[in-house]
Formats: sequence, C-alpha cells, structure tokens
Amino acid sequence: MENVTLKVSGMSCGNCVKAVEGSVGKLNGVDKVAVDLDNGQVQVQFDSSAVTLGQIKETIDDQGYDVE
Repeated sequence: MENVTLKVSGMSCGNCVKAVEGSVGKLNGVDKVAVDLDNGQVQVQFDSSAVTLGQIKETIDDQGYDVE
C-alpha cells in the first residue's frame, strides 16, 4: 500500500468532502480516503498495482476540484 497526501483547492463544505471521499473511495485499489477540509488536503491509501496516482487525481478533478 502507498500513502499520498494531495493538496486540493476548491473544497469548502461537507458536500465537497462527501464528493471527494465518495468518488475516490469507489476506485478499485483505494483502501482509505480522508479529506482535511481546513488544510485543503486529501490523504489516500491505495494499491499502486490496481490504481495509479494519475487516476486518483483525475477523479478529484472530475468532481470540480483542483489538485496541485
């Protein structure tokens, strides 16, 4: 398992948290997702043989948020 912390801008409320955690959490290979709304960060634990970091970033981007 790999762990990554992504800086994400545009998240401002509980619905944002649900959108990101829900969409990223559905990806095959993602074990855990935790959004830190106050710091604009998303922590993801994932199996890199099943899902790429690029796919995770794209999924967050598809929800309307910017991954830095």
